[in-house]
Amino acid sequence: MGYLYIALTVLFSAYGQLILKWRLNQLGVVPQPLKEKFIFLFWAVFDPYIFSGFVAAFLASLTWMAALTKFELSQAYPFTSMSFVVVLVASYFLLNEPVTWAKIAGCGLIVAGLVLMSRG
Repeated sequence: MGYLYIALTVLFSAYGQLILKWRLNQLGVVPQPLKEKFIFLFWAVFDPYIFSGFVAAFLASLTWMAALTKFELSQAYPFTSMSFVVVLVASYFLLNEPVTWAKIAGCGLIVAGLVLMSRG
């Protein structure tokens, strides 16, 4: 059950990042004048999609707390790096972001590091 909690933490975290980026792409850039910037961000917080990203972050916190009841922190924490891999793949398919060899190599190193750390 502990690994399920970690997987849910990663998925909720990735969802939050992806939904924020998708919706902010639609809303446009943050204006430069301070007053307009504040208004933009205020309304963005209450956008239903962006708000769902905040809910996902809260759920990620809850599942992370559950995971920490099952594992030592030094054992569980490296698995959160899988969110980098999930976000890279999902952002390619959902946001049409480019995937470079450097990003692939970086994800490969993350996975290799996770394998090494999980054995220790």
